[in-house]
Amino acid sequence: MKKGGKYKRKTNLNVKVTILVVSLFFLIIIFKLSYVVLSPKVDGINLTEFASNRNTAKETLYASRGIIYDVDGKPLAKNTNSYKIIAILSPSRTTDMENPMHVVDKEQTATKICTVVASTDENKAKCQSDLVSYFSQNLYQVELGIWGKISEDERQALLKENLPGIIFETLAKRRQYINSSWASYILGYARSNDDGEITGEMGIESYFNDELKGTNGYIEYEKDAYGYKMPTSEAQGIDAQSGNDVYLTLNSDVQNILENAIASFSKDTTLDWASFTVMNAKTGAIVGSASNPNFNPNTLEGLNNYMSPLVGYAYEPGSTMKIFSWLASLENGLYNGDDKFRSGSITLSDGKTKIKDFNTVGWGDITYDTGFAYSSNVAATNLGLKLGAAKLSDFYDTLGFGYKTGITLPAESEGLIDFTYESELANASFGQGILVTPIQLLQAMTIFANDGVMVKPYIVDKIVDENKNTVYEAKKTEVGKVASTESINKMKQLMYNVVYNGFDYNKGYAPSNVTLIGKTGTAQIASSTGGYQTGTYDYIKSFLGLFPYEDPEYVVYFVAKKSTASSTKITSTIANAVKDIANILSVTNEQNDVDHKKIVTVTQYLSKETSVVQEEIKKLGLNPITLGNGKYIINQYPLANTKTITGSKVFLLTNDKTYTMPDVTGWSTNEIICFCELINLPYTLNGYGKVKSTNIPVNTVLDISTMILEINLEI
Repeated sequence: MKKGGKYKRKTNLNVKVTILVVSLFFLIIIFKLSYVVLSPKVDGINLTEFASNRNTAKETLYASRGIIYDVDGKPLAKNTNSYKIIAILSPSRTTDMENPMHVVDKEQTATKICTVVASTDENKAKCQSDLVSYFSQNLYQVELGIWGKISEDERQALLKENLPGIIFETLAKRRQYINSSWASYILGYARSNDDGEITGEMGIESYFNDELKGTNGYIEYEKDAYGYKMPTSEAQGIDAQSGNDVYLTLNSDVQNILENAIASFSKDTTLDWASFTVMNAKTGAIVGSASNPNFNPNTLEGLNNYMSPLVGYAYEPGSTMKIFSWLASLENGLYNGDDKFRSGSITLSDGKTKIKDFNTVGWGDITYDTGFAYSSNVAATNLGLKLGAAKLSDFYDTLGFGYKTGITLPAESEGLIDFTYESELANASFGQGILVTPIQLLQAMTIFANDGVMVKPYIVDKIVDENKNTVYEAKKTEVGKVASTESINKMKQLMYNVVYNGFDYNKGYAPSNVTLIGKTGTAQIASSTGGYQTGTYDYIKSFLGLFPYEDPEYVVYFVAKKSTASSTKITSTIANAVKDIANILSVTNEQNDVDHKKIVTVTQYLSKETSVVQEEIKKLGLNPITLGNGKYIINQYPLANTKTITGSKVFLLTNDKTYTMPDVTGWSTNEIICFCELINLPYTLNGYGKVKSTNIPVNTVLDISTMILEINLEI
């Protein structure tokens, strides 16, 4: 009995314990559930957010980057789509061999793709090898690496090939530079990251990135178990705000002239670099600036230096600085142009240092006025010694040398003005032993167009928001009065003598239709081991000038380092370019214009009848190029109130979208680009100069959705 009772008591105890444990278990569950209800967090996880996130999707709406225009509203940099090429390799994708859906001919497919995406023979060979290797893999599909990231134009070109098994996946927006390497060191470039956001990394694209990039938005919606938007879901979010548009001061017609001039100058010669710039001397606006080398912002081909020659290169300028050392002497009352000196050479007070003219035997006893025309280093040294280092340095300082101009381009150099000793002073007086930049020289020359007042250079004309409101507009900025009217007029006369009354070869600088004045420069190049380089072509050659002489409006600066070009080639390059630019800018001396062309103004033709407009244009002595067979004009170029010269083309876009290919042989780069842009015809440019040939025959009906115009240019 005792044993049975003990066992029964033990059993009851176990039951009680079990009931207690189960009860505690349920109490814990109830507590946990209560906690969840009362608190949205468990183990640090916000359950409300967790549940919501599992049932909602949020997508970024990328802002459209602002467009960069020239001064007349012609786009220079805009947005386009980029794509990824995917190649289907598996035959299982094909159900009808007459219409294959996979890559059949690997070699041929690779060749056709590489012809479009690779620019050089070396790159094409590498591309061919890579793609054949990709196509040989035992995979259903494959991406094409670096060769498979393409632009809209490249996609259109490949679509025309009808390549089996090749499909395209949209990646993101990318930046397209309309004129390839045109003004590349001004524009810079922008690139999209993996998230599809475009960021400026050089030039205007970098400096004004905050203005151009805009503000991203987002869209949020409910999704189903498969991640798709539910039909009943109402999307919420914030719209993206487009970036601001930036209008530059560049004139496309002038820029094309400079680009062609630099390309022609560089042909059949070698050089380290060259730069050619025109600036409005009255306002400070950069009208055009070209350089060699340049690069293609679309591909970055040719980009070896991130520094712009216009603002980043600091070098010893040579005799162009005589303009300012002579002016310093005038302003300090120490100059008499009729005084004479012994040319050829001069020994400084140390008894050792000898300063020589380039003509070491000199021209005998000549006046200081003649010394300027002959670019005498001895004359400059004498004037510098009279002034002293402090006064000359102060005058250079007043002109902005040794300081950034503040132009809105990145990586501007300050240069260096630092001289104390007699030999340093002598060198500084004729532009050696100091460092300046092209933009500093251009700024200093503005005093001759503004009665001695210097104005700051600028490159951005205005900034406009997505609602077409102007948020910034450039204004002329005066730095200060630098020189008197008397000194300015005297220096203008001296610069006139350089071109027209100096050495015979300097007369080659003179255009036939406008009076160009200025000063030449031939500077030695410092050696890394001390002293100066001594090779035949180890010089920086330049010309700094103004036109027209009577009332200077524009300053022009050409500079080339280590160029093997002849003096004749330099003078003709500058003279021919200035002649064409003077015509474009309407500053010619009409009585001297051998072409007998007149300046006319294009009016507003929009909404007018095509036939009426054609007759109006012909009466002005202009050449109408009508695009389409429509009854009315819907767009035009040049824009209304634009000045041009007789014989120029006026493009008229009609309200009919049936376009045929005109004979474009001999058209300028700007004209053929204008034609393509007006009708939205994709195009590629090869070379520089005027149109030599295209891939589309004359009178061909244009299909802008499938065709790409390949334009071959030639100087």
